[in-house]
Amino acid sequence: MSERPNVILVCVDQWRGDCLSVEDHPVVHTPHLDRLAARGARFPRAYSATPTCVPARMALLTGLSQTSHRRVGYQDGVPFDVETTLPGEFRRNGYQTQAIGKMHYAPTRARLGFDDVRLHDGYLHHSRRRARAVETFDDYLPWLREQAGQSAVSDYVDNGLNCNSYVARPWDKAESLHPTNWIATETISWLYRRDPTVPFFLYLSFHRPHPPFDPPAWAFEQYLHQDDAEPPVGDWWEEYAEHRDDRNLEGFVARFPPEAARRARAGYYGHMAHIDLQLNRIVEALTEFELGDDTYVCFVADHGDMLGDHNLYRKGFPYEGSARIPFLLAGSGTGRGVRREEVVELRDVMPTLLDCAGLDIPAGVEGRSVLGLARGEPVPNWRPYLHGEHALLGQSLQWLTDGRQKYVWMSGTGAEQLFDLVDDPRECHNLAPDPAHGTDLHRWRETLVRELAGRPEGYVKDGLLVPGCPPMTVLPEPLSRPDR
Repeated sequence: MSERPNVILVCVDQWRGDCLSVEDHPVVHTPHLDRLAARGARFPRAYSATPTCVPARMALLTGLSQTSHRRVGYQDGVPFDVETTLPGEFRRNGYQTQAIGKMHYAPTRARLGFDDVRLHDGYLHHSRRRARAVETFDDYLPWLREQAGQSAVSDYVDNGLNCNSYVARPWDKAESLHPTNWIATETISWLYRRDPTVPFFLYLSFHRPHPPFDPPAWAFEQYLHQDDAEPPVGDWWEEYAEHRDDRNLEGFVARFPPEAARRARAGYYGHMAHIDLQLNRIVEALTEFELGDDTYVCFVADHGDMLGDHNLYRKGFPYEGSARIPFLLAGSGTGRGVRREEVVELRDVMPTLLDCAGLDIPAGVEGRSVLGLARGEPVPNWRPYLHGEHALLGQSLQWLTDGRQKYVWMSGTGAEQLFDLVDDPRECHNLAPDPAHGTDLHRWRETLVRELAGRPEGYVKDGLLVPGCPPMTVLPEPLSRPDR
């Protein structure tokens, strides 16, 4: 092991925390990610506090909570305005820093501390305009058009699928041309070109399993006829019934025909199987470059996908399908096969990876290193709960969890939900109306009041939660919040 290890951060887009076979998912098979977990640590209570791409990725690269990086909903085009970043700290300490894949920051080509970025954000409406040269916002598409058998107008949208649609079909080109393969191919190519005299920080950001659901045919078909359990539907789902639109295949609330929903799940799971194999391709290459023993690997997602749970789709919701994410960490300084139940979050990635490299964690970073947890050590005074939120469907969905219970407050209607995540992990039964749980409900409500006091939206007045306040997607300035 060299004095300064290499560090690889793998971020996948929209991967649910339960979709690993090591987590006993009944259908998904991820043998190579399972092997990563076996030689390191996994955190089954990992969350994305603001579960859509833009705010989640702010937490990932800054180590800040949403009230400090200010993104409390999804809004494209907001300039990145945090000076201290994860890649910037590695670079400042002599690391070569490289990003490959999805960034989803503004402006599009901002490097944020990376020496270089090979970019593919997928289909972003904010960036993709016919009047703009594709080279200004994408590196994958020009590469695709240079490959044998492709034309000057070949595109990853040739198959007709939309970027948030639940229509699913197999990839229409050679598997080697898939964006998932492109990440791995670019990674291996970069390993030849890296500076061998310094350690590296490598950010590999896969656009999938985010829609379009277009994995290679073998990956799609292996799940198409699996005996997949029907998604759960809680006794509370009609809280969202006014937003139901069964004809909108990019909608957030719907009851799609069973066959269409089953095909969507097959496409989603197929992406996971495909990514799992391409990650193994990268790991094997690291071994061939004799880098395997000198490299930490961290695997996370920016958020999950409701995938029909409770008749909800996509992300931004406080429920486990949307907010819970995978979080794996393996390297020479971790234990083997460690499982920790502490609540961890994307803001913890930055201090963790700096800690793995033996680098100082900058003042102001609000996340905590999980390296001690990953070693199997006792870590006192871990956070007692996580506060999450997201503006969605005309309101802010506010939530708190300690990994055992979850409290949800809907700012539009004032509706409250309380779930027992131990006995009811699929969140099917809302305990809030039950007087037997009144003490817990009051405790969580008072905790949220403390979190939201002083917010510019006006969510708290005279010590009470106030429904009906218009939500924001970006706070006007950072806010100090209670100690966690």
